[in-house]
Amino acid sequence: MAGFSRYEFLIAWRYLRARRAEGGVSVMTWISLIGIALAVAALIITLAVRSGFRAEFVDTILGANAHVTLYSQPFVNEAGQTVRTLPDYDALASRVAEVEGVTRVAPLVRGQVMANAGQRNTGVAVYGIAAENLATIPRIAEPVRSSGSIADFERGVAVGEGVARELGLAVGDAIRLISPNGVRTAFGTSPRVSAYEVVYIFSSGRFDIDRTRIYMPLAEAQVYFDREGVADELEIMVAEPEEIDRLGPALLEAGGPRTLIWTWRDSSGAFLRALEVEDTVMFVLMSVLVLIASMNIISGLVMLVKNKGRDIGILRTMGLTEGSVLRVFFLCGAFTGVIGTIAGVILGCLFAIYFDQILAFVNGAAGGGVWDASVRGIYRLPAKLEVGDVVSAVALSLFLSFVVTIFPARRAARLNPVEALRYE
Repeated sequence: MAGFSRYEFLIAWRYLRARRAEGGVSVMTWISLIGIALAVAALIITLAVRSGFRAEFVDTILGANAHVTLYSQPFVNEAGQTVRTLPDYDALASRVAEVEGVTRVAPLVRGQVMANAGQRNTGVAVYGIAAENLATIPRIAEPVRSSGSIADFERGVAVGEGVARELGLAVGDAIRLISPNGVRTAFGTSPRVSAYEVVYIFSSGRFDIDRTRIYMPLAEAQVYFDREGVADELEIMVAEPEEIDRLGPALLEAGGPRTLIWTWRDSSGAFLRALEVEDTVMFVLMSVLVLIASMNIISGLVMLVKNKGRDIGILRTMGLTEGSVLRVFFLCGAFTGVIGTIAGVILGCLFAIYFDQILAFVNGAAGGGVWDASVRGIYRLPAKLEVGDVVSAVALSLFLSFVVTIFPARRAARLNPVEALRYE
């Protein structure tokens, strides 16, 4: 097809602006344009919410959990007991810290206990960690919300906002931790009960963490869980969490023959893979919506060709070629697709930018409960605009608009001028 001429643009634009009384189909054009704009906006909003949800989900995982956990296989110690602790954890942590890409290594003592305050009880996971290492966990040191001071960690415990809410705790209150694995006596095992002051309450941005997690100074946790001189695992942070699989062999080599690793992908990989499948399905479904909106262009052009049959006949007798007629009506459809796509991009981007305010309004209008953190794990549903997503939506819309325009344009080009003018 030869290049477009200036007069072809002028004729196409004249036809699009024509009133119905002049043989135009401006109403159908507006319907097509609005349909494409809404479809493109819906696609962009869907992609933005999808990207925002994944980014927030991964950020809360990486911001409050170890990127890699290094632990020991079960072995028999000198006392003949089967254990899986790390006895020389300081030296092991030093070796692991030397692996390229590792940014922090922190020994941990972990255990599950019952927490009690007054008449309330709840199950919690206790993490024993050094104060300097706790201060480097992003979602704990810089939480969404907090009360108290993380600087006071050495003289008490830090609890998640959900635990504090469940037990009715505030900073300065005492919390009792009850472990069934206590002191063995002649009458059986006596539960271990200790009370600690709550010095810091945090909200990490993940419901499951805030609802179950308590941080305790490492030395105190070693005494409480009877882990004196040992650690349960090493919490490892790396510079590039997305490349964690590449560091696996080096970490295992530094850890030694009895060590194993568990990465953040292992713990959340199934959910992330489900998100990827959902992303693909949603893109396909929204693409169908764009295709349906683009099909309106065909209806508008078919009517335009029918109403402009006499004009086509006159233009052909004046020397306009089939190619020129095809390009004129192709431009009519293309203009609709381009303008609708631009409007859709503007609408979709504005919706994504102000998504938090819009969601808050909808939540308020619905009386709350639109976003349940206990079900979805995170407290907010963000929208994250990415250039690639916008480009994909624009490319898809323009491609479909141009393709569906070709068929009615070819029909106009093949119209016999004699037949068109016979009854005029």
